[in-house]
Amino acid sequence: MDIGIVLQCTPPAARVVDLAKRAETYGFSHVWTFDSHILWEEPYVIYSKILNETRKVIVGPMVTNPATRDITVTASVFATLNEMYGNRTVIGIGRGDSAVRVTNGKPVTVGELRQAVIDLKGLVNGESIEYNGNSLRLPWATASRSEVMVAAYGPKVLALTGEVGDGFILQLADPSIAAWTIKAVRDAAAAAGRNPDDVYICVAAPAYVTDGSPEANAHARDQLRWFGGMVGNHVADIVDRYGADGDAVPKALSDYIRDRKGYDYNEHGRAGNSHTDFVPDEIIDRFCIIGTPEEHIRRIDELKALGVDQFALYLQHDDKDHTMAQYGEKIIPAIGDAIRATE
Repeated sequence: MDIGIVLQCTPPAARVVDLAKRAETYGFSHVWTFDSHILWEEPYVIYSKILNETRKVIVGPMVTNPATRDITVTASVFATLNEMYGNRTVIGIGRGDSAVRVTNGKPVTVGELRQAVIDLKGLVNGESIEYNGNSLRLPWATASRSEVMVAAYGPKVLALTGEVGDGFILQLADPSIAAWTIKAVRDAAAAAGRNPDDVYICVAAPAYVTDGSPEANAHARDQLRWFGGMVGNHVADIVDRYGADGDAVPKALSDYIRDRKGYDYNEHGRAGNSHTDFVPDEIIDRFCIIGTPEEHIRRIDELKALGVDQFALYLQHDDKDHTMAQYGEKIIPAIGDAIRATE
């Protein structure tokens, strides 16, 4: 099972690069970043520096969108990074959240996202696409390879993920919701004539390693409460579309936003976010992973049993170094397959 890390591009960029380099040293397979060019620094520039100073990690956005980023430019950027550093990129994409909303824009439609995924997959992998009445390709990118993974919660985007995505990104670690969404993606893949097992599954959520004491876990919850607010933005969109009492979305996913009153994107993804008081401790415990290394191993094994290929931990809290070190020294080695030197 792969273990990735998700970083914000908070200045200084050198700190982001340093965390990425240390992540590789600790055995993380992927380094993801937020893609919100107003709130934080431009990630695509930082990717080039990370790739230049590492050897193996795969880098990419969690997640970009086709509203603020023209997909032909995105494809060219990642194909260029692939040419420079040897196909070590991945592209997470969704309808658009903070990058769009802080400019008073709107997320793209499901149909627009579907076409963006199809076109981006084609261009970044050196293929021809039909675009605005023209047949386009990147003639210099025939050897480029990047997977395009779709972030989804609602039924329609889950379906398109299974139909056309290389992978699925679920941004929360609740096992029951993971099981429901993974099934929806795999069912859609099978209905489209694809092998459901070919869709790579990534679960992303904040993780905070503690000594397991009530005091330490309570502090960790307060540090991670922002995540419930971030997820609540997406859930609110789904509830607006489908309603809170239907079968389209699990009740476990929609109930907690009933007391949601608003959201300030100036505090997006930030510990101490003042607009997340509506998020109860129970949701933090279900959506995130908090506790001793043994608890993290248990939760990740639970996700692995559901068919999850990667757990990517958000590292937005006040104990980044310790959490990353604990993953490198205790958690990543424990979830790997044991191989004997002799029989």
